[in-house]
Amino acid sequence: MAHASDPSFSVLHGLRLKGFADDAAIATTSGLPNAQLDDLLAGLNAEELVLHRDGRLSGWALTPKGRARHAELLEEELDASSARDKVEAGYRRFLEINRDLLTTCTDWQLRPSNGEPVPNDHTDAAYDASVIARLATVDDSVAPICDDLASVLDRFSRYHRRLNGALGKVQSGDTDWFTKPMIDSYHTVWFELHEDLLVTLGIERHREGEA
Repeated sequence: MAHASDPSFSVLHGLRLKGFADDAAIATTSGLPNAQLDDLLAGLNAEELVLHRDGRLSGWALTPKGRARHAELLEEELDASSARDKVEAGYRRFLEINRDLLTTCTDWQLRPSNGEPVPNDHTDAAYDASVIARLATVDDSVAPICDDLASVLDRFSRYHRRLNGALGKVQSGDTDWFTKPMIDSYHTVWFELHEDLLVTLGIERHREGEA
């Protein structure tokens, strides 16, 4: 049976991945209901593990103490679940298709014209349809990786549902869900999955790929 994360850890982990997030984004990332999330955030705030910032953009972030506590809990979770080897294997498989996703997103934003890339104005329906079909192929490839990760750590079970949900919106014509930031677009969720793998394995993104 997959290891289920402690709810408090789920909140800290969501904030570690997002950096800064409002209640709705934390709920999506953690999978926790709003009522439970409110109580958890209040408790974590009282422990000085998270802080709330008000302003034009309001939301939550980890404190230095919260970041340290998250790291401790993450190690405890990996030890308790014996998931490290499977997460490492999933990460290697993810990297094999990561370039395909990035190329597909680039080709969605730019299209060839007279041998040169130009901003895609989305007036070529056939071209856009071909790129969306490639996104669906990527989604087929990442699904079994997510399933294998979710078999040891339940928190990974949410990723493919979110990815596939974004793909469905794109296929239905709501193409903001391809790459638009600030929503759960395909690229946004993919980036979060990538970050989750890096954080879980203790790999710094800027050092990724180093021997």
